[in-house]
Amino acid sequence: MKTDKLKENPGNFIRDFIVEDIAKNRIKEVVTRFPPEPNGYLHLGHAKSICLNFGIAADFNGRCHLRFDDTNPANEEIEFIDSIIEDVRWLGFEWGDNLHYASDYFETFYAWAEHLIETDNAYVDDLSADEIRKFRGTLTKPGQASPFRKRERKENLRLFRLMAKGEFGDGEKVLRAKIDMSSGNISMRDPVIYRILHAEHPRTGKTWCIYPTYDFAHGQSDAIEGVSHSLCTLEFEDHRPLYDWHIEKLPVPSVPRQYEFARLNMTYTVLSKRKLTLLVDEKHVGGWNDPRMPTIAGMRRRGVPAAAIRDFCARIGITKAASTAETSYLDYCIRESLNETAIRRMGVLDPLKVVIENYPSGKIEKLLAKNHPKDETRGNREIPFTRELFIERSDFMENPSNNFFRLGIGREVRLRFAYFITCTEVIKDVDGNIIELRCIYDKDTKGGNASDGRKVKGTIHWVSVNESLTAEVRLFDHLFKNQEPELSGDEFLKEINPNSLKILENCKLEPSLSKIKLNETVQFERQGYFCLDIDSTENNLVFNRTVGLRDTWTNQKTND
Repeated sequence: MKTDKLKENPGNFIRDFIVEDIAKNRIKEVVTRFPPEPNGYLHLGHAKSICLNFGIAADFNGRCHLRFDDTNPANEEIEFIDSIIEDVRWLGFEWGDNLHYASDYFETFYAWAEHLIETDNAYVDDLSADEIRKFRGTLTKPGQASPFRKRERKENLRLFRLMAKGEFGDGEKVLRAKIDMSSGNISMRDPVIYRILHAEHPRTGKTWCIYPTYDFAHGQSDAIEGVSHSLCTLEFEDHRPLYDWHIEKLPVPSVPRQYEFARLNMTYTVLSKRKLTLLVDEKHVGGWNDPRMPTIAGMRRRGVPAAAIRDFCARIGITKAASTAETSYLDYCIRESLNETAIRRMGVLDPLKVVIENYPSGKIEKLLAKNHPKDETRGNREIPFTRELFIERSDFMENPSNNFFRLGIGREVRLRFAYFITCTEVIKDVDGNIIELRCIYDKDTKGGNASDGRKVKGTIHWVSVNESLTAEVRLFDHLFKNQEPELSGDEFLKEINPNSLKILENCKLEPSLSKIKLNETVQFERQGYFCLDIDSTENNLVFNRTVGLRDTWTNQKTND
């Protein structure tokens, strides 16, 4: 398994439980699992669980299973299964022979359901879903027993077998566990464990028309696979007694234990699969892999390295207490990772033409530039320097302030890897817009150092007019304006940031970027980190901004 050892695996309460289990000889081997339902793409919250489950297994020389809890064919697709496998592997984790599906165990689940009926621990109920909900009671009011709760075991078994044969329609009958309708824990008030769904399953096709619920299949899958520690988020804490009840009542081959930890919450982000599905289905984004989405596929497309996500998950830690992580902290982890790994290039996003009047026309000079300022092993590349260049429009000011150290009339700046230049004239169009700068260069400053030892305060990037590439660049901001869009319920769509995507056309890049690979992330010097997008073609390069060189979102909020 490729892992960073989760930053030397800082301690947490789950590791403490496992250490205790080992010390007291409760388990022989640490076995965890990551059990997604294949009804959407994985997001950052899943990444936290993936790193925890695979990381703990590695720490204790155990194993971690990848298991699909595919018990609801109405919402599950092969596309989601394939994407999950790709995402987990991309994050750096492997499961060997331990790829499992809850659907592998459908025959066993069915036999165990009959066992519950035969031991008077389950019954077939004719109540509708709304009636079951009404009979279940509230947090302050106990539930009412279904009028069908006292059916004879033999009749329950007969009806359940007819359910399996397809004799009834969807919702006409369900199988419920017989526990305690007066329990203070609503999940223990005779929960549904099997329902009728005449839907084709992605793996089992039309073999089944009844399917186990998550609460029934989850713990039993753990027991079948010999999982020692079932790690869930806190919303499953109330379900733990039900998890244990099933394990106790069934002839399972092993006894797993469930532990809960706080789910991941993030600012300016939703991590509800239902809400993410809504964003996709209603086309508020371009798909599950839209670079603005908090999905692993979206972050990969944006150029976020897997190591940065693992680092982020390690840094935020595992606790019982609910908290919200700042997206700026994730950006910090991304910058930390890319600063070490990304090669440097120059790109001008808002080009302004510069003509160096004392530089020979037609001359192309190849200047040497380092690919990485701290890593000599990354080598060098050549950048063509010519009479006509593009610089960033924001690097020129006609009437500069005292703290503006870039180019202005009569001001001298350093061109990165090249020469000192001084602006002598500004060319404007009929509307008064600046369209070109005239400059002169000092041929004795090649490489950026003056032979007479004089210094300049400003260094700017550039590309050649005739030797540059033209590209589209996509800049992303938070998808939501509200820092806590999750709290606004179904109103969260009103919080979508209309400026979350800005497309820049006619950007100019140094020619070496023609050799960049798909999804490879590089630093555009002084601009940020960018990666080549899947929308790119040979004649139309498209780059996504992964992250800026600093937290521009915070700065923007301050300045607004």
